[in-house]
Amino acid sequence: MATPQSNPVSLENFDSLPADAHVRLPVVAQLYGCSERTVKRHSAAGIIPAPKKLTSRILLWRVGDLRAALASIG
Repeated sequence: MATPQSNPVSLENFDSLPADAHVRLPVVAQLYGCSERTVKRHSAAGIIPAPKKLTSRILLWRVGDLRAALASIG
């Protein structure tokens, strides 16, 4: 039996994070309700704000940019 995955703490506290805070890929995927790969494709296409690369494997999105993009969707 698979164990249910819990939400990252940053997702649970997303509304209380400051606009200049950063979140990682799993949080963005859950915010948009899609896979991590889809987030990367949509970021490359300009649909989702572009991330900042911390390292070659770690992408960070600014919370303020995500809030603005989500607000423009509806």
